[in-house]
Amino acid sequence: MNTSALLVLSASLACMITDAPAQGLGSSRRSISYHAVDVQGIDIFYREAGPANAPTVLLLHGFPSSSRMWEPLLPLLADKYHLIAPDYPGFGNSSAPSPSSFEYTFDNLARVMGELTTKLGITNYVLFMQDYGAPVGFRMALSRPERVRAIIIQNAVSHEQGLSPLWEACRKYWADPVRELENLKANFTSLEATRQRHIGSSPHPDRYDPDTWIDEYAFLTRPGQADIQATLFLDYRTNVTSYPLWQKWLREVGGKCWWSGENTILPLAWPGRQPMPTMRREQKSTSWMRDISHSTKRLTRSQCSSATSLNVWITKEDKGYSF
Repeated sequence: MNTSALLVLSASLACMITDAPAQGLGSSRRSISYHAVDVQGIDIFYREAGPANAPTVLLLHGFPSSSRMWEPLLPLLADKYHLIAPDYPGFGNSSAPSPSSFEYTFDNLARVMGELTTKLGITNYVLFMQDYGAPVGFRMALSRPERVRAIIIQNAVSHEQGLSPLWEACRKYWADPVRELENLKANFTSLEATRQRHIGSSPHPDRYDPDTWIDEYAFLTRPGQADIQATLFLDYRTNVTSYPLWQKWLREVGGKCWWSGENTILPLAWPGRQPMPTMRREQKSTSWMRDISHSTKRLTRSQCSSATSLNVWITKEDKGYSF
C-alpha cells in the first residue's frame, strides 16, 4: 500500500469536525440498493450506493449492529464514492447459522468479507471500520495490504488501554466462559446495555431515537443469537493478543492519525501511553477531539459535516496531498 494513501481516524468521524453545515449533500434512500450473495455457502447481505466506477469505501459495522447503521450516511457520500456496507454472518440480514455449523471467529468474518469483495470484483477500497469492524478490517488489511487505499477507524482500539472497565466482565468470561456467561449477557446484551451503547455519556440523550436500541435488542433476542454473540465474545480475546501486530503495521505504513474524544466502552488512549488529555488541552495539537457516544446510527448535522470532511480527506489522499 502507498504509505501516503493511508488515512487513520478514530472514534468519531461521524460525530466530530466542524459546526459548519454540509454543503450540497442531499439525503435520499433512492440511491441505495440491497443485495445478497453466496459466500462460504451462506447468504451475505449488503447495501450498495454510488457509481460502480468510483473509489470504493467498504463500511464495516460494529456490535450488535448491521449495515443498517450506515443507512443515513450512504446517500451523503454516494455522489462521489462506491459504497459497500455488508452484514457479517450472524448479523442483520445475512444468514445466521449456528456456531456448530459455522466458525464464528474474527478470522473467519474477515475471510468472508474478503471473499465478498473478491466476488464483487473490488480490488481496492477505503476501509471504514466501526467497533467490530476494526478487528475484521485490520485482518483484511494485513492479509491483503495492497487493496487498502486508506483506513478510517471509529469507536475502536488497537491497544489495551482503550478498553474501559466495562470490559472486565468480558475478561472474566474469557477466563471462565461457563461460569461468567450470564454476567456477560447482563453487561453486553441486556436492553439497558444496548441503550447505553447508543447514548453513552451524551449530555443530550433526548436526541437519540429509542427505536435504534429497541431494534438492536430485538435482534439480540432472536433465536440462536445468544450462542452466536457469546461465541464471538469469547473469540474477541484474539483481537487483544493481535494488538501489537496491528500497531506494528500502523507504524510501518505511516500516515496521519486523529484520535477523538472518549466514550464509556472504548475510552480514548494512545497506543502504549496513558489516556489522552481532555479536549480543552488537546485543542492545541493537530488532533481533533470531542466527547461522543459509542453510536453513529442517527443522522445529525455533525454527520453531514463528517460526510463533507470524508470527501475532502479521501480526495486529498487520492491527489497525493500531505496531511
